[in-house]
Amino acid sequence: MSLLAELLALVAPPSCPGCRRALVRADERLCAACVRGLPWLLPGCVRCGLPVHRGSACPAASAAFSRAWAPMAYQGVARELVGALKFRAALPVADLMAAHMAATLPAVLRGLDAALVPVPPQRARRRARGYDPARELTRALARRLSSPVAPCLVRSDRAGRQVGAGWRARQEAGRIVVRVRGAPPARVVVVDDVHTTGATLDACCRALLAADVQVVAAVSYARTL
Repeated sequence: MSLLAELLALVAPPSCPGCRRALVRADERLCAACVRGLPWLLPGCVRCGLPVHRGSACPAASAAFSRAWAPMAYQGVARELVGALKFRAALPVADLMAAHMAATLPAVLRGLDAALVPVPPQRARRRARGYDPARELTRALARRLSSPVAPCLVRSDRAGRQVGAGWRARQEAGRIVVRVRGAPPARVVVVDDVHTTGATLDACCRALLAADVQVVAAVSYARTL
């Protein structure tokens, strides 16, 4: 640790992004309790990323992505980390989330040798935040995987926040409008922070397939169960 970091730690001790309590050591990224409480997902359906299906059929049976995956359930500590990145501008959390993803990324996804494509934000939300959480996460993951980043998607709809929207609202035709900008790579993995119903990921992947992308998969940090 640099001298400046040590001095800053004395003045304002760093806090855990999972529980917001002061960290014991300044070089810690997550407190021991939050590390133990990480809601890792067990391997499950390769199509939708769920460990089990509540119904008899896979909810992503008709999705545009070939497979979806996430290392965490969207609850507890993982939910707090996503919130820290999205709503509290804790940008270093993106690298912590990317570390969790890179450490457990399935071999079949790692072997795709694909470019990483961040889910695009709505322009108004990007301006209001001053940054793009999905792109921050994608860049951090790309550094750890030594993969290229291809920010080739643009979102042009004006739908309200996805947070709190029900399944039917999220799936409504025309709610999410995504287009491809430029020539996308032939093999891509779309990256987002949370996979809820999969509507946003599906819209992104459909746009890429329409642009003649050959292989399209989807990964996220956390998956709503």
